[in-house]
Amino acid sequence: MGVISSLGDSPALLHSALCQGRTALHPVEEPGFDDLNCRQAGHISAFHPEAYLPEKNLRPLDRTGQLVVCAAKLALANSGWTADKLAARDVGLVLGTMFGSVHTISKFDRHALVQGPSYASPMDFANTVINAAAGQTAIWHKLRGINSTIACGSTSGLVALGYATDLIRYGHQTAVLAGGADEFCFESFCGFERAGLLYGNGEGRPVPFHHRRTGFALGEAAGLLMLEDWEAAVSRGANILAEIRGYGSTYNPASDQAGNEGDAIVRAVQAATEDAVLSLVEIDCISASANGSVNLDRDEAFAVKTLWNGYSSLVPITAIKSMVGETLGASGVLQAIDLIETMRTGQLPGIAGLDQFEPTLPSLDICRHERSVRVRSGLVNSIGFDGHACALLISEPPDLN
Repeated sequence: MGVISSLGDSPALLHSALCQGRTALHPVEEPGFDDLNCRQAGHISAFHPEAYLPEKNLRPLDRTGQLVVCAAKLALANSGWTADKLAARDVGLVLGTMFGSVHTISKFDRHALVQGPSYASPMDFANTVINAAAGQTAIWHKLRGINSTIACGSTSGLVALGYATDLIRYGHQTAVLAGGADEFCFESFCGFERAGLLYGNGEGRPVPFHHRRTGFALGEAAGLLMLEDWEAAVSRGANILAEIRGYGSTYNPASDQAGNEGDAIVRAVQAATEDAVLSLVEIDCISASANGSVNLDRDEAFAVKTLWNGYSSLVPITAIKSMVGETLGASGVLQAIDLIETMRTGQLPGIAGLDQFEPTLPSLDICRHERSVRVRSGLVNSIGFDGHACALLISEPPDLN
């Protein structure tokens, strides 16, 4: 696993910070944000790509590309893929992103329209396509297998893990680096605020399931998992951390209408359990997609109630976006990384700041503080703003001894 986040650049650091209840949310002090109502976010305030890529020419990479290239370097090192091994095998890359390099796109257009075509940078133009970060990462790390970009809103990262799983399952690839990334920038921040999705600085709280939640806080991250065919991983002596058992991806075109109460979420989880041949009672915890959105948090809560049918108070639920914010394409991948760390450490993070649970929501086993748990199989939910839903089931690997 490899991760670049506002709470650390390793799975262990990220998980430790989450278990401590540390928040990445801090004031937005960059110029241009003064006229916006929401003034807090979970972006990475001190990201220095040269620390991960010393003595390299970073000019061809914009911020999104830098985040992904650095996360890929960490994931490849963590999983033991050296340059010689990469030269001998076709390793692929599947990257999920909601916006790609939206700041670069905006800057390129702005310069061309305001200052004239001669001021539009050819180097910026190369990064205006949504698959630029995936392509640049493959070039930097010489990944010769499939190179795909998944774009389906904030569920993109988890869908990328599911797609990569299928590529391996059906024999098209034996190793795929998969995950997601989205940058923090004025354009996405302003767009979400104008859409009324960000929380305000007044009485609102960007806390999942909170009684006074009014929206989410925007975050930033890149996370990647090295997925491999089981036999191939064993044969090369890989340190196997977990096993993807199954996933489901659905869409509800009527998600903005009353009375749905998480229809797509229910179907996604059902598809994942059928794919994994696991029952709901075998799921030891849920990493919720909840981010502080009034309607989406409610939908997810009622979906859990529907699925567990009277036993929803028996499965512990966490929601790490209370601390890292909504990281869009990276969000589901950060949840998956944290779930794997929960399996390793036996500690499930709580939901920071949840001091007032919404009373109209169903009874759930919400983790408000760090909790000791034994997780053999866990569920990761990822829910989009416009009807997408994805569920991924991750289990401990079988004993190899």
